[in-house]
Amino acid sequence: MRAFPKTMANSSIVRRTRRVAADSVMELSPLQDGGEDTEGDDDNNLEDRKSPRNRSCSLKRILASIVKEILVVLPLPVFLLLLWALVQFSVRQLLVWRSPGEFNAEIARKHLDSITAFGPRPVGSPENEILTVNYLLSQIEFIRQESNQTAHTITVDVQRPTGYRNSGYFINYYDNITNIVVKLEPRGGEGAQHAVLANCHFDSAPNSPGASDDAVSCSIMLEILRSLSNQSAPLTHAILFLFNGAEESGLQASHGFITQHPWAKLVRAFINLEASGVGGKEIVFQIGPNSPWLVKAYALAAVHPFASVVGQDIFQSGAIPSTTDFIIFTKHGHIPGIDMAFIENGYLYHTRFDTANRILTESIQRAGDNILAVIKHLATSNELSASIQYQHDSMVYFDLLGVYLVAYPARTGTIINCIVAVVTFIYLINRMFLPKDNGGRYWQSFLYGTFVTVITWGITTGVSVLVAVIVTATGRAMFWYNHFYAAVFLYGSASVTVLQLMVFLEKNWCCGPHHKMNRFFLAELYFDVSLMLWSLALVYLTVKGWCSAYVPLMMVVFPLSTKLFCCHSFTQCGSTVKYLLGLSLPYMHITFLIWLVFESFCAILGRSVGDVSPDIVMAFLTTGSTLILATYLVPFFYLCKCTKRILFLCVSVFVVMGVLVLCGAFFPYSSDPASPRPKRIFLQHTTRTIHDLTGQVVTKNSGVWITSMDYTGMDHVTPHIPEINDSIRADCRSTAHVCNFACLLFPITAQWYLPAPEVHPKHALNLTLLNRHETPWGTTNLTFEVLGPSHLFLHLETQNGAQLKNWTFTQGWRWFWGKQVLIVYRGLSSSAWHFWLEMKVTETNSEEGIISITVISQYLHGDDQNTDMLKDLLQRFPDWSFPSHSVSTCHFFVF
Repeated sequence: MRAFPKTMANSSIVRRTRRVAADSVMELSPLQDGGEDTEGDDDNNLEDRKSPRNRSCSLKRILASIVKEILVVLPLPVFLLLLWALVQFSVRQLLVWRSPGEFNAEIARKHLDSITAFGPRPVGSPENEILTVNYLLSQIEFIRQESNQTAHTITVDVQRPTGYRNSGYFINYYDNITNIVVKLEPRGGEGAQHAVLANCHFDSAPNSPGASDDAVSCSIMLEILRSLSNQSAPLTHAILFLFNGAEESGLQASHGFITQHPWAKLVRAFINLEASGVGGKEIVFQIGPNSPWLVKAYALAAVHPFASVVGQDIFQSGAIPSTTDFIIFTKHGHIPGIDMAFIENGYLYHTRFDTANRILTESIQRAGDNILAVIKHLATSNELSASIQYQHDSMVYFDLLGVYLVAYPARTGTIINCIVAVVTFIYLINRMFLPKDNGGRYWQSFLYGTFVTVITWGITTGVSVLVAVIVTATGRAMFWYNHFYAAVFLYGSASVTVLQLMVFLEKNWCCGPHHKMNRFFLAELYFDVSLMLWSLALVYLTVKGWCSAYVPLMMVVFPLSTKLFCCHSFTQCGSTVKYLLGLSLPYMHITFLIWLVFESFCAILGRSVGDVSPDIVMAFLTTGSTLILATYLVPFFYLCKCTKRILFLCVSVFVVMGVLVLCGAFFPYSSDPASPRPKRIFLQHTTRTIHDLTGQVVTKNSGVWITSMDYTGMDHVTPHIPEINDSIRADCRSTAHVCNFACLLFPITAQWYLPAPEVHPKHALNLTLLNRHETPWGTTNLTFEVLGPSHLFLHLETQNGAQLKNWTFTQGWRWFWGKQVLIVYRGLSSSAWHFWLEMKVTETNSEEGIISITVISQYLHGDDQNTDMLKDLLQRFPDWSFPSHSVSTCHFFVF
């Protein structure tokens, strides 16, 4: 009779022992459980749950489990936030090391204040051609008198070149523009035979003081000239300082120097100083072509290195709609060089906010220290005299938080990349043959995991783009322009939500081949998948010859090394910390590159005039960044049991952000003096006159052409200026010939036209046919004279089957479908300008006209730049906008 109760008692004891053992396992590792999301499950029977003591213990276990789950997930956001904070600290810490003291930023700042005090300096304006030129010459003369003339000599030359270059789809002609060239060379002998060139431009974009672009660079060069001229140690080679006065007009002054100036033959290397932002660090984003010795020179000499070959690959791919004098020196002078620019705060680039007070003295100091050190190194190096012998290979280079520059030959990089790729594939192949007790048919699970990863990437990108399309359709495009983190929370939360959803479905979906597999197995599996995908990226970029292949190289070497030597399995004690520490260096650099991309492209999207919504681009950038960061962090998603809670949190963030965005809580622009985010608008008061074959006026009309230089159009301006609305919008896709001349230069498809009184500029345009005669070889020669302002645009188009056989610009000339655009920039006091055309004409088309010429004169400075209509309109624009303006006349002739 006692045996049965004893059996029951023993059974009860066994059950309790099993529960205690299970609880102990859970406490040691809350993630030992299978693949199902079992949060909230309780294996206690009904009798145990009724006990108050057991209920208390169960609650403690649940709380302990939640705490452990939080401890598993918490390191990820903390890890990413720490990396982001470190990158932000790095890019804000301008002077990493103490300044050597050879460069005085205070003197350079005085130059900057003096130059920007002249105001905007477009080509042809007195501010550019007289005031700035006289100031530079006076300061150069002062430096020459104060210099150590026993060791060096300073020679100054003012060049006024005239010429042209073929820019592809238009001819860029310049006449009597200004270059100031200073040669600093060692005294004695017949003069230096080789030189290093430092280049800046002192002209500015219209209506902008141009402090960062590029007055600060010219100020830095003046101070470098002073510093070098006072040193007692003689130079080995000469140093040329080119202060060019026509860069914003199409890189004309640098072209005039390198193709026409006699000193250009001395140049063996150059440093070009530019800007696409206002202040911050100057980044080296191009070196070369194929000049590893220049990379080594920068690496050895730069006091505060800041460079990335990724920027070079992106810039040279054409993704950034900009160019610099770098291409002129390399293409027309066949000279290698270093291209560096300020990139931060590009929202103010080419606006009235580009003022001297926004450029920190520390920023000037670090740029001066770097440029002075590199110029001194080049001017005393043996490589400069025989630079062509060292042009044999490209270089991989990147800095680590602005402290140290890593540089090695691309050929060496290719060997390293191939070795790493082979080792990685051997590791993965070895994983394919795991014994059955460690996962069974691993290769099937691996293929399935790869498929799921690729599909997840596609769905994530598609969802983010769909969100961007909805945001654009509801009129909330560019909500992130003044609120960068709003885009991160909206598009980033959408991306993370999809990732979490896919993880949740896979862990609980009955059709997966590794359904109910151990969570640690899934973590290992998706680590291997991420490793394989980065290895494929490494192989692809290596085959393509991109130096940026070092990025996937880092994302393969460090995680694989961590996995092999530090963290063999995610089940090990402290595996999370070891794993994240192993990822810290590549993720730190990836985070920096993400910052670099967003810092550049967010501002660029604010001055893009294409048809593609910038929100779609922002969605791609945010989603791509999220997927890149998630590659090696996905294993933690599978380790975590609280997937539902994380998914709910992500959905909540996405919904809240979506509601705020769609309700208009984020206005894209700002007039905050500390950090303005202006909307760019271009106004042009124009009078258009159409002439017939006899020269008589057929029609004449006047108005203000209004061009939005970003995607939002006039939606935000209309409430402030009601007459600027969609009723006056002109579609320039089908009527480009009657729209503003900007349509000839930019992919602008829509403008607004507001009728206005006729303009009467003092320097009126005059196009005259001076001569027409028949040649002995059966063609007709037309010679024209043009009088007008410093900025002219000509659009030429053959008519009625006539053919152009030759014309003034014979070198490399091409006409596209019988059309050509000619842009003319002239310096101060330029005389009348002439050009000729040689046409093949038949009797059937000569009476109806053989060529049409549209001549547009643009007034960007002086009294002719403004009209009463423009002044009144400009005052009505909101303070968060930047309306750049000019006056123009347009004459249409048929000859």
